[in-house]
Amino acid sequence: MMYRVQKTVVSAFIFSLSILPLLVSATDEENECGGSNGGGSATEKATILKYKIGAIFSILVAGVLGVCLPIFGLKSESNFFMFVKAFAAGVILATGFVHILPDATESLTSPCLGEESPWGDFPMTDLVAMAAAILTMLIESFASGYLNRSRSENEAKTLPVSTCGDKEEHSHIGSAHTHASQGHAHGSLLVPQDDMRKKIVTQILELGIVVHSVIIGISLGASPSVSTIKPLLVAITFHQLFEGFGLGGCISEAKFGVKKIWIMVLFFALTAPAGIGIGIGVSEIYNENSPMALKVSGFLNAAAAGILIYMALVDLVAPLFMDHKAQSSMKIQLACSLSLILGAGLMSLLAVWA
Repeated sequence: MMYRVQKTVVSAFIFSLSILPLLVSATDEENECGGSNGGGSATEKATILKYKIGAIFSILVAGVLGVCLPIFGLKSESNFFMFVKAFAAGVILATGFVHILPDATESLTSPCLGEESPWGDFPMTDLVAMAAAILTMLIESFASGYLNRSRSENEAKTLPVSTCGDKEEHSHIGSAHTHASQGHAHGSLLVPQDDMRKKIVTQILELGIVVHSVIIGISLGASPSVSTIKPLLVAITFHQLFEGFGLGGCISEAKFGVKKIWIMVLFFALTAPAGIGIGIGVSEIYNENSPMALKVSGFLNAAAAGILIYMALVDLVAPLFMDHKAQSSMKIQLACSLSLILGAGLMSLLAVWA
């Protein structure tokens, strides 16, 4: 099951990348809507390229640092980890509401789409975000149902059938159980459902994050002026740092193996730099205001926003504040509330620059 989920996540991301060429189908006629095909002197272009290359390394380091801090620097049993989770939930919630959803709305209501399109008369952004949230819920529901049924079947298969009492031990449901009569162990036949669900949630969450990371990376990589790149570089660096912190907290709690942890860390950390690289490569022909670019980026951003908002509220905030540990202590509740507000506030503040 986990392999299928991972394959689905990777396939969805590859599909997102495969439609990126549509974003660069700009024509001279489309440039009348404010696009830029990278004019300027050779010296200016060289300076711009230096800033973009610097941005790749800066954002890469920030992403790796942000996602690794919660994974390798904190104990999941501590109260402080609960505060980190609340901060991370606030970051992800603000990313969906304040960063991604307004970008999607701006793209899908742009006058550059033309009067004949329905985008200006219908709240398409909200529809796509809602559809993505519902789809996320359905994926979680069906995946959890599959896990429950598989677990029940495995339990039935591993129940002792022998009537010889001396050779029979009661089976223990968990990561391993033994039969004294046979002297062997079944490792990881049954994995706790909650851990499996956290793995699924984390992978879907990462998908929503990386789609947006690629889009903002392309925007920076295709930017035609130093005055635009400088604030974007700083804002996106902190954006990836905080977003990585939020994702890292989820990865840590999901208890992936070391190999899968590093795959997810690199998958997140490399997406924005990869987007910058794509943006640099197409900067001469890219027009972010072309109708196709606006539609593709608008739909992807709206879907990413729906995924992140749903998962932040349903899978991160609600379980954290309904947890017995939080419910039994006013101090923990207040500290988690402040952490949530701090994470959402800091991430929202970055919207001033990016």
